[in-house]
Amino acid sequence: MQPGSHDLPLSDELRRIAQSQVQRTYQELNWGLFSGKLQKPSFEWLESGSRWGAWLSSRVMQLNLSLLDGPWGQLVEVLKHEMAHQFVDQVLRVDDEPAHGPTFQRVCRERGIDSRAAGAPRMPQELEQQISPTLERIQKLLSLAQSENQHEAENAMAKARKLMLRYNIDENALGERRDYSYRHLGKSTGRRQAWQRVLASILSEHFFVEVVIVPCFRVQEGKRGTILEACGTIPNLEIASYVHDFLERAGEELWRAHKSREGLKRNKNRQSFLYGVMMGFADKLRRGHLASAAEGLVWSGDPELDAFLRRRHPYLRRVGGKGAVDRDAFTAGQQAGKKLVIHRGLSQRSIGGSPRLLKGSS
Repeated sequence: MQPGSHDLPLSDELRRIAQSQVQRTYQELNWGLFSGKLQKPSFEWLESGSRWGAWLSSRVMQLNLSLLDGPWGQLVEVLKHEMAHQFVDQVLRVDDEPAHGPTFQRVCRERGIDSRAAGAPRMPQELEQQISPTLERIQKLLSLAQSENQHEAENAMAKARKLMLRYNIDENALGERRDYSYRHLGKSTGRRQAWQRVLASILSEHFFVEVVIVPCFRVQEGKRGTILEACGTIPNLEIASYVHDFLERAGEELWRAHKSREGLKRNKNRQSFLYGVMMGFADKLRRGHLASAAEGLVWSGDPELDAFLRRRHPYLRRVGGKGAVDRDAFTAGQQAGKKLVIHRGLSQRSIGGSPRLLKGSS
């Protein structure tokens, strides 16, 4: 994957701030992933070329300027990749293997680093062929969930959820090594609202991924922020990213309908309403989870996924808090969330440019 061109040229000041932030991120990664063993290099920014970056044994790390135009997470993954090269060269002093040889692969694996560093992870064609029957069945069920008959829609979504559960239970029972990856969800923001935290917990609790809030940098604003990162197998990431985008957009549509119905002129209680929507939908999924457990379908978790997450983020910590909540708006949102049904084709494009799970749109 080749670097792209600059769609929105940065001012000199924003570029300087972003480049300084890269060095700060390097230091954070050095301590977080490499125990502070790397010596800070000189950074060179490539104006053009077909590669994202390179580590030079002369203690120079090169990064392509076009990375500043894309998602910050993509830049961070390229930076990690080059730091892994630096670790092999500078700390392990391995010089008799290919650049992406076994030692480099081991260093990346131990830290949850994408050894390809080709931008955002993509599903390999052979893996897509292996999982397409399951995704196609889920697609058909979610298509049925568009039914105007609430009972039929609920039944189709429940069947889709049960299929996901069976699929993951069976995969775990095989005991074979599973490949894990990551996906950034939605847009970066300065502060995570309570409803966004509930949405993240929905994905972690019901869609077989682990979701954490990670730091990022909003280059065009010159400010630090956060973004959601999901970790899991690529089939589960496809589903989880679709569900994330669906719920974000559905929540906004439900708020607009509520606002119009109640004759509201302002968005004063929007956050409380969305918080209610996510809580209502979470309650609904938990009831479905109990029904599946009664049938003997019990998800006991994925220890290998937990280990992958810890490799990528060794110093995780939990944060909480919901802030002030308007009770009436929350209750209205909660009732709307309990009636919400995930189905195919709510939007033409996923928020943040993540791949769509399913083709077609309403």
